[in-house]
Amino acid sequence: MTADRHASLAAEWWWFIVDRHLDRMVAIATDLGDHRVNILPSLPGANSAYQIVFHCCGMLEWWTREAVLGIDAGRDRDAEFEAAGSVAELTARVDGVRQRLRQDLQLIDIDGPLRGDPSDHYKDTPIGSSARGVLLHVLEELAQHHGHLELTRDLVRG
Repeated sequence: MTADRHASLAAEWWWFIVDRHLDRMVAIATDLGDHRVNILPSLPGANSAYQIVFHCCGMLEWWTREAVLGIDAGRDRDAEFEAAGSVAELTARVDGVRQRLRQDLQLIDIDGPLRGDPSDHYKDTPIGSSARGVLLHVLEELAQHHGHLELTRDLVRG
């Protein structure tokens, strides 16, 4: 793959992952403010807006860094669903993910094999076979959780 083609693909993935989802998710959290971003909707198993965005950060880093590049992401998935804090803290977490993703997209071979190990559930699927499969899964998850976040925002606002 040429350097120009790689740069074009990196920019395309950036647009879908960051511009289309992460930035919009941060905007929702910012709009909710420090108090409402931590409110749990009164539904069984619901998460706060903070937890949803925080989970998306962990999910994105685990898949792109650990599964694709073989870099330990240090993820504690269970803690993502107990997380709470200010909008500024959440924004700082997202900013860190954005910085690492910008660097990582330059290293990812979209059609290359994974350097890390996907979970057993995904090993024999397209998700577990290439970086392209992982990035499509990341988009799938971000779209799903972006929708969850919009519903959470609406429930919290009343």
